[in-house]
Amino acid sequence: MSNTRNDRRRVVITGMGALTNLGLDASSTWDGMVSGRSGISRIRGDEFNTWMERWTVLIAGQMHTYDPTTRLDVRESRRLDRVAQIGIPAAMEAVEHAGIDLSKGDPERHGVVIGSGIGGIKTIEDGVLLLAAKGPDRLSPFTVPKLMVNSTAGAISIRYNLQGPSGAHATACASSGHALADAMGMIQRGEADVMISGGAEGAISPICLAAFMTMRALSTRNDEPEKASRPFDRDRDGFVLAEGAACFVLESEEHAKARGANILCELVASAASSDAGHITAPDAEGRGAARSMRWALERAGLNPEQVDYINAHGTSTPLGDAAEVAAVRTIFGDHAVRSRGGTLLMSSTKSMTGHCLGASGGVELVACIGAIANGVVPPTINCDNPDEGFDMDFVPHEARDRRVNYALNNTFGFGGHNVTLVVGRYEG
Repeated sequence: MSNTRNDRRRVVITGMGALTNLGLDASSTWDGMVSGRSGISRIRGDEFNTWMERWTVLIAGQMHTYDPTTRLDVRESRRLDRVAQIGIPAAMEAVEHAGIDLSKGDPERHGVVIGSGIGGIKTIEDGVLLLAAKGPDRLSPFTVPKLMVNSTAGAISIRYNLQGPSGAHATACASSGHALADAMGMIQRGEADVMISGGAEGAISPICLAAFMTMRALSTRNDEPEKASRPFDRDRDGFVLAEGAACFVLESEEHAKARGANILCELVASAASSDAGHITAPDAEGRGAARSMRWALERAGLNPEQVDYINAHGTSTPLGDAAEVAAVRTIFGDHAVRSRGGTLLMSSTKSMTGHCLGASGGVELVACIGAIANGVVPPTINCDNPDEGFDMDFVPHEARDRRVNYALNNTFGFGGHNVTLVVGRYEG
């Protein structure tokens, strides 16, 4: 475990950017979350028309209106996979929002860490089809740089001349949580002053949809797409595959204050753990998730009762939601139980966005920051009848006014990976 909060440099967030099916920037994504609007719809795309009668899943969280050439040069866009076409503009928005000129200062003190669970899957899929149809000499020389999981981080580093720490995390759905924790640690340890961090995922492709479909991990509520993602509800039947990205500018407190930055919040602490159990199923009692939350609170120097809001991993899967509820009750006790006077709020914005896989932790950090900044907690839509024993306040259906001083952001991934971030109201 790392040192306590008082032994480290403080890390603040000064800018954020996002592209999701709720909106093509951070502000509209937040507005969609607060309004309880679903971004889930029927899948579009010619590549899904083959074997149409054999698809049991026909819904996803696609960004139908997004054209990457409106954010990136046409030539550059063609040399990028969908994941980078989404991730790079999110970083660009974050830098602009932060009002930071990265051409100034020491580039060796600026870095980037981006998470993606799948990476350039569309490039891989298209490449295999082209190889089978026309042979190896027809593959693009850009195939490798497009498919690399670290392609987004590399492109952001080049764009802004970030010569400090640079990396990528690929820990399934925990990827952007790990990326943000890693970037925060680099600043805390004095290895960097500014880090761009977050996650991106562009994995709505036939092979990904089919792979998750055959695992029976996805919702088949095809006739009601907007009601398909229903975390914690007794009628949930799986998650909804989605694409999206969210990136943030992290700075040391000293650096942000020296340049007069508008500080959105403090990234107080993080912790990671492993279930060390099944490769896809979570620990049934949520013991790994409980460890990540407990360690994060210890590193933040907080008691459980000081946490006002948890943005849950809440994927809408029967096993995952039950494990997370068990973990939260283990750590928070009566504070999480409504019938015992608990006031802890926990919602899942995946009920609206679907599951952005490796980008989910970043997208959901937008919700935590928004809750702290605006005093509003986004809802869990479609939570009509919480499952038996889920006696918690999931903020069903409508957003709730609530002052939030501290929020937790949970992200858990296949492989047993668990990450918890502690986000706090900044008090200079």
